[in-house]
This record gives sequence, structure tokens and C-alpha cells, in this order.
Amino acid sequence: MASASGIRLGNGSIVYMSPQEKGARKRLEVGTRLKKLPPYLFVDIDRKREEAVKKGADIIHLGIGDPDLPTADAVVEKMAQAIKKPENHRYPLGRGTRVLREAIAGWYKRRFNVDLDPETEITTLIGSKEGIGHLPLALTDPKDDVLVPNPGYPPYFSGTVLAGAHPVPFPLDEVNRFLPDFDVLEHLDTKRVRLMFLNYPNNPTGAVAPLSLFKDAIEFARQRKIWLAHDNAYSELYYDAPPPSMLQTPGAKDITVEFHSLSKTFCMTGWRMGFACGNAQAIKALAQVKDNYDSGVFGAIQETAVFCLDNAEKLSESPREVFSRRKILFVEGLRKLGYEVFDPAGGLYVWVKVPEGQTSKSCAERILDEAAVICTPGNGFGDNGEGYIRFTLTAPEKRLKEALERLERVKW
Repeated sequence: MASASGIRLGNGSIVYMSPQEKGARKRLEVGTRLKKLPPYLFVDIDRKREEAVKKGADIIHLGIGDPDLPTADAVVEKMAQAIKKPENHRYPLGRGTRVLREAIAGWYKRRFNVDLDPETEITTLIGSKEGIGHLPLALTDPKDDVLVPNPGYPPYFSGTVLAGAHPVPFPLDEVNRFLPDFDVLEHLDTKRVRLMFLNYPNNPTGAVAPLSLFKDAIEFARQRKIWLAHDNAYSELYYDAPPPSMLQTPGAKDITVEFHSLSKTFCMTGWRMGFACGNAQAIKALAQVKDNYDSGVFGAIQETAVFCLDNAEKLSESPREVFSRRKILFVEGLRKLGYEVFDPAGGLYVWVKVPEGQTSKSCAERILDEAAVICTPGNGFGDNGEGYIRFTLTAPEKRLKEALERLERVKW
């Protein structure tokens, strides 16, 4: 009989094992799905920021879409009242309170003229990112294909991989104003496709889609029996006409789930409050996944969200005006410096071509090293983002002007 030998654990204790057990322990590894994921883009950016700060650099951080504007005083005061209520300190559970789901339906009717059933067509989320990440678990099986925009918000890709499905990138090109070309997609083999993600106003490009694009998407997906997921988190950050909802399109509810977030609209990124709405079957499936992963959104935040949605028109106006001024200032400034800029119609981002001879990574690194400004390499959003960098508008106008002055020092 083989004798046991010891192995020291990280806490200093020793566990005695047979040689067979010891060999098995050496083979323990993390799940293979995690190995398929690249490092999460914004974690890596924050690491580089910390390294630069440790060296004493004054960094202007234009890398992450986290609004710097404070949450409105009226919203904070509402939260202060709600948090004192004992009933809000219990497990919230489920799809969200009936009052909140009715407020969501009311806002949707006012904003998009879309009718939603609060009982069956809405579920709350711990931020829209969480719901986007969980949707492939609800609507796909392992080895199914999922169409994801390239470039696109990373959780479309990572949520698909973590569900065991296979992400199939489709290109968004500047020649088509970063809208999908359904004449090209018509020739794609979609036999295994179960789900398709879209996102307008778009991250990272700032493109906005017309209703006609959504009509094309609905027709494309309906013919192939594909679920559609539309990330509409930036719907209230626009610089011209208000962007539409995909659910305004006839027949959309048959196959569509649309995501929204209070994060950008009301400058509440840390509050983690979002919602999904649309097809009742898909909403039920997503809610069922969430029932097995979390216990709902904190009751006081739900109560405050009702206040936000009931007063959305007033509360969203000031942030939109601020970001609009910043957008004009920064886009004009970059163009004066010789950068080729895609003028955003919505969202928080400015999508910029890198100078000739540079890659996305080399350009972003030089801007950090020589100007102490952080931007995001475009290839972090997919290989179709290579050749671009992304700036956010999440700094005061004074700092944006300073960033432009620093960028003038970078000689390409």
C-alpha cells in the first residue's frame, strides 16, 4: 500500500495524501471556458493607470465610460429616505417590485410609445451588464452560435463563451457608419445561430441606428428563428434626434429583448440598476436564470429607480447637455490636431483612427507615455476595432482641453 505524503496549502496547513491523490491535485485547473476569455479590457486599463500614478504622473483618464457627473441631489435624497425603511432591508427577490415595473412601463410608453406588460414583459437587473452576461445562459445551449458585433462591448462575447456557446463576430465598418450590413449577413451560415446582439447608440463607436435598421434586423432574425438582444443603455445620451427603441418596430416583441440601464442616463453607475423588457418567454427565461444566481436589486435602489423613471425627462436633460458640449469641444479639438474622428451621434465615446504606422495598442501606449492621457485600444472591442482608439467624455471641459494640449505634444 502506498504511503501518504504531505502537501502544504496556501494557509500553511499540511494535508496528507496518497501519491495518487497528490498527482490528481496537480491536475486541478480552472474551467476551460475562462481560458477562452481575453483579460477584461477595463481591468487592464485600470492597472496601467495605477502603474502610471505610482510613478507620479497626473493622468487624465478617458478610458472607461463612467460618468464623472454626480448623481442628482434629488435622487440621492430619495435614496436616503428609502434606505431608512426596514422593509427595504429584506431579500427583494424576483423581477422587481410591481411599482417599479409599472414605472418602467410608463417611461417606455412616454419615451418610445411602446406598451409593455409589467407582469410578463419586464424584469429588473443588477445593471444591464449583468443581464447581458446572463442572457446566453437563458436562450442558448452549449455549441450554439451567437452573433456578436465586432467591434462591440466585451460582455456580448464573454457572456456567450461562459454559457458554453460560440461567439460569431460580424463586422461593423466605418464605410457603413458602423451599422451591420444585412446584405452581407444574408450569406452567413446561420443554421446554429440562436441569438444576435445589437447595440445602438453604439459602444465603442457612438453610431446611432435608424428604425429602418431595426426593421432589417427583425426580418433577418425572424426568417432564421433567431433571438435578438438590443443593448439600449445609451438611449438618453444623444446629440441630435432621440434614438429609437427596437421594440418600436412591428413584430419586435416576437423575438426581441431590449436592455436599459440607469447608470448612464442618471449618472448612477455604482448603483447597479438596469432592466430588460420585450418578449415574455425570453424575459421569463432570463428571470429564471437570475433566480438561481442572485436575490434581486436592493429594495431602496428599486424605490429610488421609480423616482428616476417618473422624472426621467427632467433628470436626464442636464447630463445630456453637459456631454453634448464636451463632445463638440473634444471632437473639434482632435480634428484640429489632425486626428480622423468618427463624429458620435450618441453615447459617451469618441472613436478615432490611429495615425499612419501605428496599431491600436502602440497608439494608446504612446498617448499614455507621452501625454499622460488614457484611451482605450480599439482592438480590445474585437479585431475589427484594430486601427482605432476610443476616448470617453467623462472628464470636465477643463480637463478635456488639457488633454488636447497634451496630445499636441505627441508627434506622429
